Amino acid sequence: MNNIPTYIDLFSGAGGMSLGFDKSGFKNIFSVDIESSFCETYRANFPNHHLIQKDISSLTEAEIKSFTSNQEIDIIIGGPPCQGFSMAGNIGRKFIEDSRNQLFKEFARVVEIVRPKYFVMENVARLFTHNKGETKKEIIKIFKDLGYNIDCKIVNTADFGVPQFRNRVLFIGNRISNFIKFPEKTTEKYVSIKQAIDTLPKLNSGEKSNIPNHTAMNHSEQMIHKMSFVSDGGNRNEIPENLRPKSGDVRKYVRYKSSEPSFCVTGDMRKVFHYSQNRALTVRELATIQTFPLDFVFKGTVISQQQQVGNSVPPMLAKEIASAIKIMMENDSEIS
Repeated sequence: MNNIPTYIDLFSGAGGMSLGFDKSGFKNIFSVDIESSFCETYRANFPNHHLIQKDISSLTEAEIKSFTSNQEIDIIIGGPPCQGFSMAGNIGRKFIEDSRNQLFKEFARVVEIVRPKYFVMENVARLFTHNKGETKKEIIKIFKDLGYNIDCKIVNTADFGVPQFRNRVLFIGNRISNFIKFPEKTTEKYVSIKQAIDTLPKLNSGEKSNIPNHTAMNHSEQMIHKMSFVSDGGNRNEIPENLRPKSGDVRKYVRYKSSEPSFCVTGDMRKVFHYSQNRALTVRELATIQTFPLDFVFKGTVISQQQQVGNSVPPMLAKEIASAIKIMMENDSEIS
């Protein structure tokens, strides 16, 4: 391949996928997101990218083609938010008919308009088995009808050196041939959360540091007291019964296990405690677990920053996905 491969990033968020594809030598043509603080973060870290801050459903075919300058695009990447899993399965409604999955339809619409050689769609792992596998079949049929060979697979980010157990499903499509290549695991030895974040400055509740986004949440004395009972890798059952929260998410009031990768980072990790410090992790620590570099700065409120981090594809995984796509491109150029 002599030409620099090109990509479009839909639902780009803070830019985890974009960063991975950039690091693998791809060139951004344009990206789309609607959330203002997510876009502020994206612009700060990708000043040379063409970011369109707009509802994707409002983009016309003419606008999309003008953004590409009618050039052939190598790949479209993205992870459309899909909220309609449980409802679609419970009442027998097809996945694509659920209004909450409109953004998936928009991803497919842009693929149909642009006709990239390849696409990668990332989503939560439960999409793979949802509705007894019918949702997965439905998605595959939609893209096959658009002329793509397609396959899907669940990957665990920890297999790629990400210090986090995070299962995601990847749908990869190829318009040129039937060759589909998924990223292959790069490590047999997992990276622990302690290995990833232990070099960051220690902080007390409410304390700030000179490192961007590394500011500790200001916890109440009552919360700190509850935390103090939970051991490395422990949970709420270690808190005395008279202090223990009576209900709520069992994934809260737990402490990270220092010797293992983190469990899945989400948009709200405020009641999950540092393995050795009595506080929640900072945005910088969460971003490090997601494999964002230290110079990648998050904008907006702290809650928004946590959501940006939690919604992201880890750049380290994205880079491996991009490398797999390059192998597909090389294979297809040899047979064409």
